[in-house]
Amino acid sequence: MTDDLGAGGLRFEREGSIGWCYIDRPHARNAFTPAMYQGIKRAVRLVNTDKDLAALIITGTGDVFAPGGDLGGRRDEGDAPTTGSGTDVIPFLDVRDSRAPVISAVNGICQAGGLLVAALSDICVASDRATFRVPELIRGIPDATYAAMLPAHVGIAVARDLLLSARKFDAAEAQRIGLISRVVPHERLRDEALKAAKEILQTPPMARMMVKRMLNERYGTFDYQTMFWALEESDEPREGMRAFMEKRAPSWVPPDMGRL
Repeated sequence: MTDDLGAGGLRFEREGSIGWCYIDRPHARNAFTPAMYQGIKRAVRLVNTDKDLAALIITGTGDVFAPGGDLGGRRDEGDAPTTGSGTDVIPFLDVRDSRAPVISAVNGICQAGGLLVAALSDICVASDRATFRVPELIRGIPDATYAAMLPAHVGIAVARDLLLSARKFDAAEAQRIGLISRVVPHERLRDEALKAAKEILQTPPMARMMVKRMLNERYGTFDYQTMFWALEESDEPREGMRAFMEKRAPSWVPPDMGRL
């Protein structure tokens, strides 16, 4: 397997036994194309199959980690054709279930699919400049991964708050509520991410996977059937995405409430 992840917006670099996956699509603020989602899956597979690699660190460039999928449907030069659909494309459970440790080094804006990658990593190390948001519902998307993952991390009350309000919050709050585990000074982010990877690699792979399996049993049901039905059959996701592209409130927002 080569280090080409099949996505123009991703770079893979090696640093000894550590693989670095850089989300680097500045012209679109690091928004994921379908090829980038599959590229994250390839990066996870690479560190699990290449004998010279032991762990993966995922990070962004500039002031953005990842804001989620590209709602404009754009693709880039270097994007390989995506295969399959639905859960064949999204990488979140691949990140969660990886035998090799996966660390997210969150350098800035982290939302939607970007936050799922970060929160489902073995350890998320966030810059003190990072900001977070779960915006799926304001786009009309009943996201199955968040519905299962968030309550396990933060409890039902906070999960309701973050999902239903879609409000932004900072790194200190993300750590306080248990969504992520480490917040560090921005200039220390790279060193602290490497430190987290080295710490995990002190533990034996088989025992580590057993512990991860038991931890992952705390998640609820991932109801992807309902989510993908809504994406295909409901007009709400289409209206939500149109409203985002047109910089207006979706049609379901009362006129006196305006656009957040």
